[in-house]
Amino acid sequence: MPYRWAVLGAGTAAQTAAAVFGLGLPVMAPALQDEYGLSIGEVGLLLAAPWIGSTVTLLPWGLAADRFGERTALGVGLGSSAILLAVAAHATSFAALLAVLTLVGATSSSVQSASGRAVMQWFTAHERGLALGIRQTSIPLGGLIAALTLPALTKAEGTEAAFLYLAAVSALGAVVGWLVLRSGDTGDGIEVHSVGSTLRDRRLWRLCFGSGVYLYAQVAVMGFGVLFLHDQHGLSSQQAAFVFAASQVLAAALRIGAGRWSDVLGSRVVPLRRVGLVSSASMVVTAALAGGPLWLLVPVVVAAGGLGMAWNGLAFTAAAEMAGAARTGAAIGFQQTVLSGIGIVVPLVFAASISHVSWAFAFLLAAAFPLAGRFALRPLRTY
Repeated sequence: MPYRWAVLGAGTAAQTAAAVFGLGLPVMAPALQDEYGLSIGEVGLLLAAPWIGSTVTLLPWGLAADRFGERTALGVGLGSSAILLAVAAHATSFAALLAVLTLVGATSSSVQSASGRAVMQWFTAHERGLALGIRQTSIPLGGLIAALTLPALTKAEGTEAAFLYLAAVSALGAVVGWLVLRSGDTGDGIEVHSVGSTLRDRRLWRLCFGSGVYLYAQVAVMGFGVLFLHDQHGLSSQQAAFVFAASQVLAAALRIGAGRWSDVLGSRVVPLRRVGLVSSASMVVTAALAGGPLWLLVPVVVAAGGLGMAWNGLAFTAAAEMAGAARTGAAIGFQQTVLSGIGIVVPLVFAASISHVSWAFAFLLAAAFPLAGRFALRPLRTY
């Protein structure tokens, strides 16, 4: 087997380990709400905590991957997050848990640039859409693992055992990445001029913010879907998690398909814009059926969740390719920083729209953001 496929496998495994935490937190939301007596606004703040941490560190981790190599950045970051998740297991207050989860977000974010840069170095342009599409299936795969394991574990052993489990998964991801990842080149160090020119590229800014607002629809379903089905429609946490799991399976298939589609078209932005249109439509239907029967609502939530996650691999690949091989880590770090900044705001705004209006209004509001992003990306259609 060519070594590049081993790199892709290790990068995907490491990112999956981080995603088990990132998407496992929403799955644990009902249990955490009960244990700490949280309001819907406090749940939103808890879900935003990892985004807050990663916003501060994503670009530095990208620069570290460019300078020291993917293996070192990933191993140190994900290994540190494993230790912090073990600490989170023993948090005795909401404030303490919030602080630790912020730090977990800050450390686990290393995997974004490190694993993405590794794949970029080992695959050629006509294969990258597919390769990074496969790599980006790690997010829904992590969500699937979380949905299938965390509800039962939390119910049987409590949130302490769940956080210890997440710590073990992160540690495993760190070990796999450390053992397998190797750079496809020797790196060029951090050159202030080249980093600065990358971060001043207006195309990159438009791409990052235009695609970044797609995140609103993703968080609406992935962040709050389990809580919505549990609180509003009476599903158990396990039943709601199965719906969540189904959407992850769909998201994984769509990410691979979208990546391959972009290779065939020779464009990342054209399929990215089309995904935004369909994602927006799915959120409108979700809003219309928010109070409807479960036999109609559940398939729509599954579709909205999958479509809401289909875009990320395309944006990730486009950002890396705009920067070129030498500055891949910096570009990915910047793109992910923008996403994290948006990710801080989204759970808080979405929770507020639920509290002050309704779930239906919150989902309808979410539909506007992919449309706005699609319009913003229009000048980049040739990429």
